Amino acid sequence: MSQVLIHSCGVSTSLRFDDTSFFIEPTNLDDHTSSCCAGTHRRVKYTEVPLRNVISAKVASGVVEVQYLVRKDKESRLNLATTSGAVQNEDSTRAKKWCEALLLVAYQGANPAKNLKVLVNPHGGPGKGRALYVSKVEPILLAAGCILDVTYTTHSGHAIEIAREMKLGYDALVTVSGDGLIHEVLNGINQHEHRDQAFCIPIAPIPTGSGNGMSLNLLGLQDGLDVCAATLNVLKGQPLKTDLFSFTQGDRCRISFMSQTIGITADIDIETEHLRWMGDIRFIVGYIRAIIARKSCPIELSMKVVDQDKSRMLDALHARRAGESPSPSSPPSSLLSDDKKPDSASSSHDEWTRFKRPILWMYAGQGPFVSRALMQFPVSLADDGLIDISIQEITSRSALLRAMDGAEEGKTYWINTNRYFKASAYRARPLASKGNLVVDGEQVPFEEFQVDVLNRLGTFLSPYPYYAPEFFVRDIQGNT
Repeated sequence: MSQVLIHSCGVSTSLRFDDTSFFIEPTNLDDHTSSCCAGTHRRVKYTEVPLRNVISAKVASGVVEVQYLVRKDKESRLNLATTSGAVQNEDSTRAKKWCEALLLVAYQGANPAKNLKVLVNPHGGPGKGRALYVSKVEPILLAAGCILDVTYTTHSGHAIEIAREMKLGYDALVTVSGDGLIHEVLNGINQHEHRDQAFCIPIAPIPTGSGNGMSLNLLGLQDGLDVCAATLNVLKGQPLKTDLFSFTQGDRCRISFMSQTIGITADIDIETEHLRWMGDIRFIVGYIRAIIARKSCPIELSMKVVDQDKSRMLDALHARRAGESPSPSSPPSSLLSDDKKPDSASSSHDEWTRFKRPILWMYAGQGPFVSRALMQFPVSLADDGLIDISIQEITSRSALLRAMDGAEEGKTYWINTNRYFKASAYRARPLASKGNLVVDGEQVPFEEFQVDVLNRLGTFLSPYPYYAPEFFVRDIQGNT
């Protein structure tokens, strides 16, 4: 069943596929016209589409229709396109079997028609969530035959309420917004009557917010801000188990999935709220302002440190991506200023180690990117049972300005004044009377807190069995 011939506007076109690609090949010298969701697509003589990008294939009333995602060029984003044409009456049965065979390999045997709960935040980031969902996301999901239960959020905390009461029959929970909506969803699931089962429903972010860190971590830089690529991940992604974190203040505990920060980095997040219309550029503007002020962050900080050897952590990352198990981490070395250091390889990681040096900020979390411009945790692993902690010691304004160069590639990882740890838990007490403390981009009370790792509690849809961004920088000069 190598190919089918379709006819449209006097043009005969061959449709075929192999193990990796779907091909559109006009059989004469005339161009064939394909349409896309934005109108008429460019005329092509030959089109090769990765099988993963095939969304639907069907025969109705003697017409074959194949829908797929395609780029105009290597740098552009994906768009939904359609190729269709009539088949001879005697070929209809054969064409139907051909379409079924194409979908079987395109979805690797999985059912394309998924039952989805979709949450759309129309006010997130630049405020284009509703428009992007209607024009880009929904057409792809409907083309695949998905059943959609759509809710537009109307107020802060709305997604918590929805996730807390949602039924358990969904194949995935789609968030059309930024990282803040994911934070709400996870905290709603944490209150669900059947909490453990609810946490197994995979979350699939569609990036329409400001930072979109989780989408970048799942899909990488090229596709992480592409709503069509993210929608494709809803249909074709596989569950990826990730660590979550319990963030405890007094008798209140909330779930964090990405980051907690205090100091300059928290100030940037909160003090640029009015610049959300700028997208993630707001964070760069905020950072430059913060450099000028260079405000210190008085804090008592203790960690259960597992590793702080940057080269070893990088090797563990590469081993995981290569399909190897990373070697066990060693106890902290003498670089750490502390009250109590383990003195042998057999020392327990349950010991609290105090960090005493003056700092500008503390950033803890997982997933390489927190925004497009900042690879904050380049050696983060999705499910190692640890939290990555980056502590910026006080340094000059010129050094902070230079740190902007290569921040999106993770070069700041190698800066000497950036102390980087992997820990099983940490706790902190702000010593200033006021300031900003931010969890997953959301402001929380500026008071003492503790963070513990909830190993593999989170579930997201991902094209890969690990976070997508690669990190090959081996020194501050940017050598790989």
